[in-house]
Amino acid sequence: MKADFPFDVVAFDLDGTLADTAPDLTGALNHALGVLGRRPVPAEDVRHMVGHGARALLQKGLAATGEMTEALVEQGFPIFIDHYLAHIADGTTIFPGLNASLDALAARGVRLAVCTNKAEGLARELIDALGWADRFHALIGGDTLPVRKPDPAPLFEAIARAGGGRGAYVGDSITDTDTGRNAGIPTVAVTFGFSDRPHDQLGASALIDHFDELIPTLERLGRG
Repeated sequence: MKADFPFDVVAFDLDGTLADTAPDLTGALNHALGVLGRRPVPAEDVRHMVGHGARALLQKGLAATGEMTEALVEQGFPIFIDHYLAHIADGTTIFPGLNASLDALAARGVRLAVCTNKAEGLARELIDALGWADRFHALIGGDTLPVRKPDPAPLFEAIARAGGGRGAYVGDSITDTDTGRNAGIPTVAVTFGFSDRPHDQLGASALIDHFDELIPTLERLGRG
């Protein structure tokens, strides 16, 4: 544990937590749906579908626009992935105050990790595209281990690969807060992400409205 900070590792979800990826996910989903003869899904609806990986997003998009079958998922999934890889950071933006908070955590000797249900390869592509190739000490994706969030194993692995010690988690959805609770790890939820329910129903250890609040919130949780 750092002498001046209560956590050795802070892990983050990716979509809706580190970056607003909804524009590019919406573009890929609607491209795949269009090829399959479906209507587009509004971007605001897509924000409530994210959190369980690309295949689950396509399944939800199909269900929202008609019949969802595994045959359609198998047909549409490579179309989705190819489009997304080609446009992975066209409209994606980093949330305000994030980089300053990451800098401040690093200055305190805290190691940073990513724990996401996005496929590891896609997550690495996005992190590289956003200029974070050297920012994080560990990355666990939805296909890195045999299980994915809300199973706590990916979060434990992310913290271990980042060097171990006392960890905290930052996310935006019930998947993330369930993961943190299952791991017994303090979890901060951002209120500007992709949650499918009111934020006060997430059961997070704490809520923040801006990344400027992250470090004081973690310090308070660490003291608790």
